[in-house]
Amino acid sequence: MKRLSIIAMITATALISGCNSPKDEPQEFIGKQEVSLTSDLMTPEALWAMGRIGGVQPSPDGSKILYNVSYYSVKENKSHTVICLMNADGSDVKTLTKSPKSQGGAVWIDGGKMIAYLSGEDGVSSVWVMSADGGDAKKIVAKNGKGEELEVEDFLFSPDSKKVILISQIPYEGSVVLGKNKYEDLPKTTGRIVTDVMHKHWDEWVESIPHPFLADFDGANFSNIKDILEGELYECPSKPFGGSEQLAFSPDSKKIAYSCKKMTGLDYAVSTDSDIYEYDIESGSTRNLCKPEGYTRPEVKYDESLQNQSVNKNKEDLNMGYDTNPAYSPDGKKVSWMSMERDGYESDRTRLCIKDLETGEKTYVTEKFESGVDDYIWADDNTLYFIGVWHGTTQIYRTDLNGDLCKLTDGIHDFGSLALSGEKLIAKRHSMMLPDDIYSVDLKSGEATQLSFENKHILDKLALGNVEERWVKTTDGKQMLCWVVYPPHFDPAKKYPTLLFCEGGPQSPVSQFWSYRWNFQIMAANGYIIIAPNRRGLPGFGMEWLEQISGDYAGQCMKDYLSAIDDIAKEPYVDKDHLGCVGASFGGFSVYWLAGNHGKRFKAFIAHDGIFNEMQQYVETEEMWFANWDLGGAFWRKDLKTAQNTFSHSPHMYVDKWDTPILCIHGEKDYRILASQGESAFNAARMRGIDAELLLYPDENHWVLKPQNGILWQRTFFEWLDKYLKN
Repeated sequence: MKRLSIIAMITATALISGCNSPKDEPQEFIGKQEVSLTSDLMTPEALWAMGRIGGVQPSPDGSKILYNVSYYSVKENKSHTVICLMNADGSDVKTLTKSPKSQGGAVWIDGGKMIAYLSGEDGVSSVWVMSADGGDAKKIVAKNGKGEELEVEDFLFSPDSKKVILISQIPYEGSVVLGKNKYEDLPKTTGRIVTDVMHKHWDEWVESIPHPFLADFDGANFSNIKDILEGELYECPSKPFGGSEQLAFSPDSKKIAYSCKKMTGLDYAVSTDSDIYEYDIESGSTRNLCKPEGYTRPEVKYDESLQNQSVNKNKEDLNMGYDTNPAYSPDGKKVSWMSMERDGYESDRTRLCIKDLETGEKTYVTEKFESGVDDYIWADDNTLYFIGVWHGTTQIYRTDLNGDLCKLTDGIHDFGSLALSGEKLIAKRHSMMLPDDIYSVDLKSGEATQLSFENKHILDKLALGNVEERWVKTTDGKQMLCWVVYPPHFDPAKKYPTLLFCEGGPQSPVSQFWSYRWNFQIMAANGYIIIAPNRRGLPGFGMEWLEQISGDYAGQCMKDYLSAIDDIAKEPYVDKDHLGCVGASFGGFSVYWLAGNHGKRFKAFIAHDGIFNEMQQYVETEEMWFANWDLGGAFWRKDLKTAQNTFSHSPHMYVDKWDTPILCIHGEKDYRILASQGESAFNAARMRGIDAELLLYPDENHWVLKPQNGILWQRTFFEWLDKYLKN
């Protein structure tokens, strides 16, 4: 949705490489990977050999493009990020960093004369600078008021390059206290004393939180380092994925706009109400740009249904939902941000809000786009470009301050990040057939020109399956877009086993995404047809389609799944006696539910990180706003009809109807949906006498990040499917 932050990149690198070997063990440089193939079909090894392009930034004069690439070594079970540079036309590609340690987050500073980046070269993640050609690298040490060196997770330089925001963790004892900190005579105790919810988030115990530190920069040193949230124990940027995109300097470098949800514990868990604040560097004062001065938030009880409370539009326009990613207009007179309207609804439509700093007036300039804004940039004082999904693809759009909208690009692909470079946009683009590469997009014609060819040496060896759109009639008479992926060298005279892909989210689009785990090309290369429906609950088809799923997990969206597989099964090239059903997160929930309600359509199921028992999920998950909104409230609230309907149709209530082999996969560091869900489903299947396997990762979260774990995932996935769908 938003750009993946440096925090996420550094965290992933640390998970993969930092804990695999001692600090003093020699490390080898991991660069562009080669792979040996015995055929032209995609393999897990080929997938993991591909370079993954990260942040992209054109130089101020538009002549160069700076970008990051992450490479993975299956043998070493590590990743490594490097900084690359190329001319604006894609020529003369250079790797600027050659250290075995990862370097990333590269940006231009000092008018393009220098490059700043993050590196853990000496064991501490810090800001480094180098010349524009990659030479004269130097670490810039940052220390707090106690003289301790800051571990920098992300950074943002001011337009004049004289100031910088450094994102660093500060200790936090809010919902959890370490026993050894409470009792000095028990230094070896490992116990944690939990006093409130949100003691865990995503994949970690909340024992520290990120804060923005403002520092002066003279080109060689940081000085006058100050925590701009001093004394406020709130996350900024927001966990688990927020980064420097949640902060912005004004064009004159005198003010900072930032996003923050100033809540903790139970209040934090039940609300999505973050706000945009403006910090005056000279005075040290802060004001809220979303709420009027003196505003007091009304108390919300933890077990009430936020869905029922907040469904009506906010007449006073108090920005009660999720507000993030601020940016100043080029003249500094306005601040924009991405805004959701309703508190507690994390998948509400993201609108682009503009606030006039002189008049205080707020306008929403993407109202004619009935889907969400995923990323945006200012082009001039009256024009913005943004990306958003519509009908299964993510394209670039232009809007002015009056909300007059224009679609700039088209095609079967998704655009990612955006950056302005003269009369062109520089953006990443991918599809179900190709991973990310960098493109330039003409601002007038929308014509896209490919600049990078990061994985050409691998892709040229592979035969890829064709991707087609297919519109399917649903049980309520509507038309649903499905993507169908065919095996390479597809022969319509043959019959192929076919997979129904169930999307996660539950309100994430089935657009032209490229995944390194749920990769449709590797499924196709293994001889499977895949149908991926944009069932009820997905964005890009209007608000009614998007919101139908809330409080109705077991309803129309499940009928949509079955409509999709029944429709494709009519084709003569589909082996209707060998159909499989796979999915992760909400897709995993879908698999568990369909396992008891599929009418003997499927011969194999695979569920990854799915909800099996919704009552269990309600009291296990961390972000309670999601459970309240989507499930309808607490299961003990007998007066909430939506909640009672939800829990009465939980997948575990249908285990008596399970009759098909199932593979359950889960990460034990997944605190969004605990591993107990996957273990429970596996145990239930075996108790029912159903063939089942459980692939459990003690060191993975809601994703699978480590290369060898990823290879094991793919091998186990296809061994299971082949066992039941090819015999």
